[in-house]
Amino acid sequence: MPSRQISPNQTALFSPHQLTLWTEQAKAVRPSPGRQTSGPDQTQPDPIRPKMQVRTCLTSKPSQLRKHRAKFYDNYFVPRGYAIVLVDLAGTNRSQGCADVGGPSDVLSAKAVVDWLNGRAQGYTAKTGGSATTAGWSTGKVGMIGKSYDATIANGVAATGVDGLKTIVPIAGISSWYNYYRSDGATFGFNPVGLAQTVERGNSGQNCSAANQKLTQGATSNGDYGPFWSARDYLTTAQNVRASVLLSHGLGDLNVQTIHFGQWWDRLAANGVERKIWLSQTGHVDPFDYRRAQWVDTLHQWFDHYLLGIDNGIERGPMASIERAPDQWVDQSSWPAANTSGVTYRPHAGAAAGLGSLTTAPSSGTAAFTDNPRLSETDWAAQPSSVSGNRVLYSTGKLDRDLQISGTSTITVTATPNTSTAQLSAVLVDYGPATIRNYTGSGEGIKTGTGETCWGANAPGDNGCYRVTTADSVTVGSEIFSRGWADLGNYRSLGKEEPLTPGKAYTMTFRLASTDHVVPKGHQLALIIGGTDQGFLGQPRAATKFTLDLAKTSVNLPVAGSAPSFGLDVSVNLPLGLGHLRLNPEIRLGW
Repeated sequence: MPSRQISPNQTALFSPHQLTLWTEQAKAVRPSPGRQTSGPDQTQPDPIRPKMQVRTCLTSKPSQLRKHRAKFYDNYFVPRGYAIVLVDLAGTNRSQGCADVGGPSDVLSAKAVVDWLNGRAQGYTAKTGGSATTAGWSTGKVGMIGKSYDATIANGVAATGVDGLKTIVPIAGISSWYNYYRSDGATFGFNPVGLAQTVERGNSGQNCSAANQKLTQGATSNGDYGPFWSARDYLTTAQNVRASVLLSHGLGDLNVQTIHFGQWWDRLAANGVERKIWLSQTGHVDPFDYRRAQWVDTLHQWFDHYLLGIDNGIERGPMASIERAPDQWVDQSSWPAANTSGVTYRPHAGAAAGLGSLTTAPSSGTAAFTDNPRLSETDWAAQPSSVSGNRVLYSTGKLDRDLQISGTSTITVTATPNTSTAQLSAVLVDYGPATIRNYTGSGEGIKTGTGETCWGANAPGDNGCYRVTTADSVTVGSEIFSRGWADLGNYRSLGKEEPLTPGKAYTMTFRLASTDHVVPKGHQLALIIGGTDQGFLGQPRAATKFTLDLAKTSVNLPVAGSAPSFGLDVSVNLPLGLGHLRLNPEIRLGW
């Protein structure tokens, strides 16, 4: 049961899931003075008089916990002047209650720890009974860091505006649980109760059937947005965020999809929050596993500045760091990129049915396709020059210069269905040869080797060493880099699905996944519109035939700089695209 000891007036870094926070009398330590550079620890703490201790109680093999939960934070940051606080949210491990899947109980149980670290809440030495205890050693300046569920709770706590929370570092975090389970009225076919039950397997056998029933009742089977989702939507209170934000997300993350960072970032920007962003080519992966040395150094400077008040200039550096190819990074002064503006592109019918061009000129005419729920976006994109009755495809032709799409795109579709219910999908495809991270592979873009690098001090049963990782790269002929889905019955409001009148035209605008992607010169950009995207969406209630009004259908892309000119060759037989397999987030959402 490794422990980490702390001294008076220490700043707390807080990771909010699955490990236990408790206190006891113990000998504390004072870190050696001065900021250390990233890399193996070079100092040992000096003992001082006894003070309170925060202990991390491991409940399974230390190597497993280091991989999935504690990571290097305690090894590295405690000797550098920080206290690390690892906490069980309500309904996890040794805490009472049941999982709330991002709801008020989850968020407020984490907020209570920030309050305790600031002397505003009472703590006790045991779950029941015990004696009162305080965090007298804490300065009250708190940071929160974590990946996936942990990152999500950090977002939620920051949105409460709690005093003392100075910074958060959300890695692949959710900003609205609606968008994790639903998309513009469409449903992904699974619900929060599954994740709750997974979390609750480790809650010491508490009976959570009643709480789970509430989750089932709250998450309606259709894609309507209502009070249940509003209570788990941190965008609605993002104006309360006062903490700075260092955000990281994989552009290939098909678990916590990229719309989450895009919409969260937009709200932070509107609120004037100090922020930086890292965007990798990986899937659901921590930066420690794809850019280790740079990430640790960035974290160290970030925490030193926002928690210790050190003027090291970290806030004045580039706002965004983006991976363009495996291990090839570029910095940008902002995200979205500077000089980005919305450019509207319209589909134009070609000689073959369902195939045509994509330009900025006005369009006319119609196109038709029939929803086939057995097909996916990968099937739609695989043969770009072939006619298909199950999707339509419109291409720019070969670009005469690079096209950078930086931000969140939207698509407006005017469609006439022949059924009373209907769902739509749209994807953006980059056609052309490229080497990218294999983010749909088992490692989601990384390979784990046998060597190790060490980060921080060692403790019995808990060294600071981790396996070296390298990029898992793959050569592709095309890449689907943004997608979105909608239920046409929610054309008027996300709050209420309406029955459609067969034969009547409906117009609906919905978002595509946030991105920062460069379609290189010589490649083609294509827009594909289809029905049910198999592997993402739940099964439709009817096999719908759609007729699109091309004059009233368009996609608005956030283009950096001026848009390139387009060629007219839209029938080039291009190689198959990289397949994208949907992995069940109920299993993959990690902490």
